Amino acid sequence: MWHLSIDIETKSSVDIGKAGLYRYAQSEDFEILLLAYRFGDDPVKIVDFTAGEKLPEHVKQALSDPVVIKHAFNAAFEVYCLSAAGYDTNIDQWQCTMIHSMYCGYPASLEAAGKALGLPEDKQKLATGKALIRYFCKPCKPTKSNGGRTWNLPHHDPDKWELFKEYCMQDVITESTIEGMLSTFPVPESEWWQWRNDTRMNTAGVRADRALIDGALYIDAVSRQELIDRSKDITGLDNPNSVQQLLPWLCEHAGHDISNLQKATIADELEKDIPDDVKEILLIRQQLGKTSVKKYAAMAESMGSDDRIRGISQFYGANRTGRWSGRLVQMQNLPRNYIKTLGSARNLVKAGNYEGVKMIYGNIPDTLSQLIRTAFIPEDGCKFVVADFSAIEARVIAWLAGETWANEVFATHGKIYEATASQMFHVPVERIVKGNPEYALRQKGKVATLALGYQGSPNALISQGALKMGLTEEELPEIVEKWRASNPHIVDMWRKLEQAALHVVKYGEPLTLYGLTMRLEGDLRYGHLYLTIELPSGRKLFYVKPFLKENAFGKSAVHFYGVGTNKKWQPDSTYGGKLTENIVQAIARDCLAVTIQRLIELGHKIVFHVHDEVIIEAPMEVTVEEVTDVMAQPISWAPGLVLKGAGFECEFYQKD
Repeated sequence: MWHLSIDIETKSSVDIGKAGLYRYAQSEDFEILLLAYRFGDDPVKIVDFTAGEKLPEHVKQALSDPVVIKHAFNAAFEVYCLSAAGYDTNIDQWQCTMIHSMYCGYPASLEAAGKALGLPEDKQKLATGKALIRYFCKPCKPTKSNGGRTWNLPHHDPDKWELFKEYCMQDVITESTIEGMLSTFPVPESEWWQWRNDTRMNTAGVRADRALIDGALYIDAVSRQELIDRSKDITGLDNPNSVQQLLPWLCEHAGHDISNLQKATIADELEKDIPDDVKEILLIRQQLGKTSVKKYAAMAESMGSDDRIRGISQFYGANRTGRWSGRLVQMQNLPRNYIKTLGSARNLVKAGNYEGVKMIYGNIPDTLSQLIRTAFIPEDGCKFVVADFSAIEARVIAWLAGETWANEVFATHGKIYEATASQMFHVPVERIVKGNPEYALRQKGKVATLALGYQGSPNALISQGALKMGLTEEELPEIVEKWRASNPHIVDMWRKLEQAALHVVKYGEPLTLYGLTMRLEGDLRYGHLYLTIELPSGRKLFYVKPFLKENAFGKSAVHFYGVGTNKKWQPDSTYGGKLTENIVQAIARDCLAVTIQRLIELGHKIVFHVHDEVIIEAPMEVTVEEVTDVMAQPISWAPGLVLKGAGFECEFYQKD
């Protein structure tokens, strides 16, 4: 096999950050400016299309030659842009070094990955790139001094252009060096299949309801202005949307200090006995702060001329577990819908009927927020079939730990919340039904199941909404204690996984338990070391540069390097419950991956998927049962794991 590394530099008037790759490359002024390439370890060469240079014939042939594996960092960009420019290349012949980096636990950016891997300076991405991209790849503001031009061309600054060419060539060096460094730990072929399918799915996109989006943006603008005008009337402030202006007014009229205007603080204040004008202002503030409505703007920005939104899925977005994440519209955190008359609400919004929406539904931002899902619609003559796994993480953790009673529940009636409450409080499960006083225990069983599987404490119960369910803080420790007593095998698994990880990092000896193999693996050529966990599917989880150190509780713990919540490469630590969470979520993700492949091989068209849910654009004759039956099929590498799917069909996307 030959290996060809590629990096391109392009221009477009579309903002790729807001509109995404596909709208960017569909712009009329899209153009490939430079293409740098390297065969194997040969010197890097560059083609300057702005100077009239042509892509060499052997490179053009290599782009379509199945014997040549093409590599790029974020290869989906290169594949789509090259195709848009008229070059023949097939995603099946590509591999993505960004995905390889994420698979091995490294960052998703070329610059950050190079630094994390310890690349020498001459192999790292040039720091000048962002400024050069702004100069040559984006439109410039016409001024008197630049002669009124809207684009900076190479002849406007030849020195910068030469530096830009160097930058493009350096990216190929960095990408190919990273690929070489990670080659000892290859991405499984099954994962390349999933990545290529994800790329095809992103390229095909999902249809959006332009009329609904336009109507929502119009109604939101009217609503926001009305709310701001009402705030001005109440407060007399010039800009009541300003925290600096509004906070002193609130403190004065509430009669006590309010520290900030964060979401949680406002919610707490609304629970207090406060004057009506203060309450109204806080409610208005809540409505104005409904950021989910901004998703309509993201949809409008990223929608193509054919009304399809592309690029909403990021393969391996969570690089600890390999789960997918969202892009552009961020499908993973869409608000739920509770409105019973979704169709009527949609029609009012599509008509731009502000007064109608306000009169019938009251809270405009909340109504628009609930309709966001419904902006995704199937093609004419089709419907959506929406299906997800039932209690997938609860099933996986019980199967993995060998929690027999829970596995029996999933193999029979499947009522895990009732069964959990029965185990915890020693009440026959038959008594935990609506109409009986024991039914109140179901809430405790539900929140315990959702919150406590990963060594959670009372705080985990609170995070899962225990207090909003009507439980008191005083009863939470008992719930934790009873859940753990009812699930001794899961509790034991936390301890054993933690001890195994400590042992492997300390002694370098591999251990196999629960069908998982932990190893200390490395590459002496580059001094790289990993704690790996091989999952039943054969995929591995990577913990980079593992070491032992006391944690915040004074216990010896496994530490490793990863991307923190602040997006920086930094040390982190883990423990039994966290390892369990990573493993369980990773196995659940692999179950979804297998199901996706099965559905596609049966000819189903998945337009997107969210968490454990798949959304299929299906002909009218396809039944929900056809899809859920596939989700319930056993998986060869998980004998004994009982899976179940539940679903429904709809004329627009929604939560059932």
